[in-house]
Amino acid sequence: MMKKQPIVSKMIMNSIEKSRISHAYLFHGDKGTGKSQLVQLFAMSIFCKQRITINPCHQCSDCRRIKSGNHPDLHQIIPDGASIKKEQILDLQKEFTYTGLESNKKVYIIYHAEKMTDNASNRLLKFLEEPSQQTTAILLTENSQAILPTIRSRCQMIAFKPLNPKQLEESLQLEGLSEANARIMTAITNNLSEAIDKSKDTWFAQSRKLVVQLIEMLQHNRGEVPIFVHTQWMPHFKERSQLQEGLDLLLIWFRDIVHYHLEETTAIVFANHQDKLEAASMFWSLSHTTESLQFIMEAKRKIEQNVHPQLVLEQLTLQIQR
Repeated sequence: MMKKQPIVSKMIMNSIEKSRISHAYLFHGDKGTGKSQLVQLFAMSIFCKQRITINPCHQCSDCRRIKSGNHPDLHQIIPDGASIKKEQILDLQKEFTYTGLESNKKVYIIYHAEKMTDNASNRLLKFLEEPSQQTTAILLTENSQAILPTIRSRCQMIAFKPLNPKQLEESLQLEGLSEANARIMTAITNNLSEAIDKSKDTWFAQSRKLVVQLIEMLQHNRGEVPIFVHTQWMPHFKERSQLQEGLDLLLIWFRDIVHYHLEETTAIVFANHQDKLEAASMFWSLSHTTESLQFIMEAKRKIEQNVHPQLVLEQLTLQIQR
């Protein structure tokens, strides 16, 4: 965790070391940046009776029960369906009228805090306005702007930075992805859990195959490109968001061709397709490749503006072929 979010981890650990734990925190940042892992570590450090340093021991009864979500003085709220409702906050308040079962400390964690209804937010605000000395609230969100300013002002804001590509690549390899796959996922998203999900997704695997097929067809079977777009590309990339993802993969391919031309081999994403990149770089000159990148970016803008997807793809493939 220190490696993934060094600044945030240091801030939290300093507050534990100096016994200056705030009564309320708001952890905000993209999905996959480590908010849930750090909130668990933080709770363990608060309750662990065996810790010698600022780090929890991970072995004692408190640590183990926090890991399994069964600690009596740690309360966690997750959305009930699409939202966090007023009744959930009222139940929490009721719990907190009792003294801690095993210590004077109590911690509550609200996941996806941006999903609180207005009534739930107002109820929580009243709760935050009357903090008990031994109570710590931790709110987690991917969208801090969706949370009431009055709630934000009562919390210590902790910003989780997006992972840098190298960190993300290393984390994905630790999760069992090959170096080549980790590199592709890092180029598509800077979100760890999303990258792991995509690596297991058969739809995404098929997307990669279709992009490689399109690249080869543009070089060797130009006459068949319109049929390919109509019968294979469009049925696979049905939604606009899916089509944007397909165009992102195409964009990465053409960037790789530029890197190949410039002999910047360490920057190549599709590193396991060296033979195909070599063939593509012989087919498309550097200037034509950079021009094609512009065409793909323009196609992405048109999709965003609701231009008919098939027309966009047909025009794009014609532009790349010129």
